[in-house]
Amino acid sequence: MSIRNKIGICYRILLCAAVLATGAGLVLYTSESIETAGKAAAMCIEVILPSLFPFLVVSNLVIGLGFAEAAGRVAAPIMRRVFNLNGACASAFLMGIVGGYPVGARAAITSYERGLCTKTECERMLSFCNNSGPAFILGVVGAGVFANSRAGMLLYLAHVLASLTVGVCFRFYKRREPILRTRAGTYEKQKPSRVFVEAVRSGLAGIGNISAFVIFFAVAINLLFASGALGALAHAIARLLTPFGVDSGSVERLLVGAIEMTSGLTSLKGAAESMNARLSMAAFLLGWAGVSVHCQVLSFLGDSGLSLLPYLTGKLLHAVLSAVYMAALSRIVPLAASTAVIAAGQVEILTQMNLIAYLACALINCAAVLFTLFLLWIWDKLAGRV
Repeated sequence: MSIRNKIGICYRILLCAAVLATGAGLVLYTSESIETAGKAAAMCIEVILPSLFPFLVVSNLVIGLGFAEAAGRVAAPIMRRVFNLNGACASAFLMGIVGGYPVGARAAITSYERGLCTKTECERMLSFCNNSGPAFILGVVGAGVFANSRAGMLLYLAHVLASLTVGVCFRFYKRREPILRTRAGTYEKQKPSRVFVEAVRSGLAGIGNISAFVIFFAVAINLLFASGALGALAHAIARLLTPFGVDSGSVERLLVGAIEMTSGLTSLKGAAESMNARLSMAAFLLGWAGVSVHCQVLSFLGDSGLSLLPYLTGKLLHAVLSAVYMAALSRIVPLAASTAVIAAGQVEILTQMNLIAYLACALINCAAVLFTLFLLWIWDKLAGRV
C-alpha cells in the first residue's frame, strides 16, 4: 500500500471520528447547541445579511453589466505592473477591500467564470483580494473589542498593507504564464434586467452559504468548549510554548479565532495580555480569517478547478504580515492619545448600528463603488472616441 493510500485511509478515519464526536456532542449538549445556533442565526440576520448582501449583489452587477471590463482597460497598467494581473481584476480587488469577507473571493471567482481573467490570475487574486471590511475592523474590533478608535484604524491600515504585500509577493506565482489582455467588445453583453435578477439570486445564495457556515462553526466551537477538548489542546500547546512566555489563555483565544474569526476576536476583550500583544493577535486573526471563512470560499469554488493552496498560503502570509505590521505601528503611534473627534464619533456610531443602519452603511459603500466604476466606464468611453 502506497503512502498516499495510507494517508487517505487515516484521513477518512479521522473524518469519521470527528463526525461521530460532533453527533455525540449534539446529543449530550442539546440545549447549549440550540441556544448557540439561535444566537448565531440572529447575528446572521442582524449583521451578516445587511452588511454583506448588498456587496454580493453589486459585485455581480459590476461584472455582469461590463463595468469590470471597462475599468480594467483604465486600471490595466497599475494592476499589471504591481500584481501581474490584467486590469479587469481591479474590481475584485476594490470589492475585497471595502466589502468584507468573502465578497472579494466571490468577485474573483465570478471574474474567472465570466472569462475576465485566467485561472492563474484568479488564484493570484484569491491570495490577497479577500479581506475584512472597514466597518467590521473599525466598529466591531476597534471600538467594540478594544474601546479605542485609533486601534481600529491601525488594525485596518495593517490589514490593507499586508494584503497589498501579499499581492506583490504572489505576482511571481506562475509568473511565466501570460495574463489575459482585455479588449474592447470581448465581453458578451446581457440585458440589465436579466443581470440584476441573476445578481440578486446569486447574492442570496451566497448569503445562505455564509450563514450556514457561521452557524455550524459557532455550534462546533461551543461543543469544543463544553467537552473540554479545546481547553486541553490549548493547555498542551501552551506547555510547549512556555519558554516563550505564552499561556494557555492566549493559545485558546488563537485556536478559537483560527476556527471562527469573530469568536476569537471577541475573546480578546478584557484579556490579560498587554494592549500591543492583543492588537497583534487581532491582526493575525483578521489576516487569517478563520476556517469558517475558508469554507465559505471553498463553497464558491465548486467545480471551477481552481486550487485552494494559493488562497490558504496567501491568508497565512497575510496573517503573519498583519501581526508584524501591527506590532510596528503600535510602537510608532501612541494608542493612549485621543483620536480626532470626527473619526472617533464615526467609529462609535459603527458599534451601535442596528440592522437598518448596517444596511444603509453597506448601501452607501456599494453606491460609492458603483460610482467609481461608472466614472472609469465614462472615462473609457470618452478615451475611445478621442
